[in-house]
Amino acid sequence: MPGFDALTEAFARQELFEDKTWQLSPSAFALTDSQLGEIEAIGAACADFHRALEILYLKSATGKNLLRNRPLEASWVADYLDRGKPDWLVDHARSKSRRGTFPTVLRPDLLLTDDGFALTELDSVPGGIGLTAFLCDLYRGEEAIVGGSEPILLNFHASLAGLRPELTNPVIAIVVSEEAATYRPEMVWLAGRLQERGFRVHCLAPEELFPLGGTLCFDHGGTPEKIDIIYRFFELFDLENIQGREFIIEALETGEVAVAPPLRPFQEEKLSLALFHHHRLRDFWAETLSKRSRKLLSQIIPRSWILDPAPVPPGGVLDGPMVGGFPLRDWQELAGASQKERDLIVKRSGFHETAWGARSVVLGSDVSKEEWGAALAEALVGAPGGLHILQEYRKPKRARHPVFDRDGQTREVEGRVRLCPYYFAIGEETRLSGILATFCPPDKKIIHGMQDAALVPCRRTVGG
Repeated sequence: MPGFDALTEAFARQELFEDKTWQLSPSAFALTDSQLGEIEAIGAACADFHRALEILYLKSATGKNLLRNRPLEASWVADYLDRGKPDWLVDHARSKSRRGTFPTVLRPDLLLTDDGFALTELDSVPGGIGLTAFLCDLYRGEEAIVGGSEPILLNFHASLAGLRPELTNPVIAIVVSEEAATYRPEMVWLAGRLQERGFRVHCLAPEELFPLGGTLCFDHGGTPEKIDIIYRFFELFDLENIQGREFIIEALETGEVAVAPPLRPFQEEKLSLALFHHHRLRDFWAETLSKRSRKLLSQIIPRSWILDPAPVPPGGVLDGPMVGGFPLRDWQELAGASQKERDLIVKRSGFHETAWGARSVVLGSDVSKEEWGAALAEALVGAPGGLHILQEYRKPKRARHPVFDRDGQTREVEGRVRLCPYYFAIGEETRLSGILATFCPPDKKIIHGMQDAALVPCRRTVGG
């Protein structure tokens, strides 16, 4: 177990997030064999989901039938997923040259509840890769750490290098935008550790990239170095703010560079989880997903709905939660729901600066009726940047874990837990390489990397 002084010194010596602090803990978070087995299966199910989502999106966009043996068309799916996106980006995402391209890193957010895991989001541009590797090093004295710094580093590199298999040691640029600058220190650390292992990986700002003779380069010690692969650490809404984005796109289109995650915004919309639960698409998911993946995802993805501001015809009702025992005729009727009925979360689906980092998340039962009504009204305005979703709130259960107090003394306290497993796509395999646990005080309803949370890796329960 790492001591208080050792942890304090380690984080003072190596900054991983800009202006971010958190609580320290002497121990990794323990998971049972059963829980770890399910987390392994979740990775494969998430990869299956992405493959099925591509089929759904492309068939919807081209007006093709979704099923093999009976008619089912759903052009509205592509309309939802494309809403608020520039035309050129939609065309790029649909192009034949991009088909079969998926995120190389997958990180679901898993809440630990009394009924098992709840998958509330599936992130394709996740932070925390370097942090999790760093923490695995700090806690490596503990037995049975899940994954570790070596698996994270090597599999992260392998997942990217696999995009250019013809190259022995490709030049990889981790490009971090100003919007995502909080995460730059961990990406600098990640690139540095990979360089120590002989890999040509560099963490760069967008303005450090420049075109040269049809290639994309950066200045490496006074000499132009050609970039083979870009790992973009910025959301697609931020692309318009990226200096030299036209050079990145041109090099991508000509095949001079590969870019991961792909520039395919439909893969980064939270509303895809609502599509999974949509009653009109039930047969599509049953036909396209494996039985195992569909069963697992049905258990762990909370019921979710798309907050479409379009009016409902007279006599029609919405596919959504009930209020006062009656179906909704207008989403705004949720503003009058009781506190129990407001155990629902509103959040922006994607392609907007508030769609990441819990910035747009509002839990109805945790705010006043007035605040809840205002959040719904804002979500239903239909503003640029796409749609919002409504999601059933699954309350994380209480767990106990040791933390250090300000004096460096260990206390075992109650809290709630979010698990973030990191999977790397290598060929047809999705490799679990580490798990980051966020342990929050029990009064926190929405779990994220706040300053009063403890961030630790996970380990296998001894004897479990």
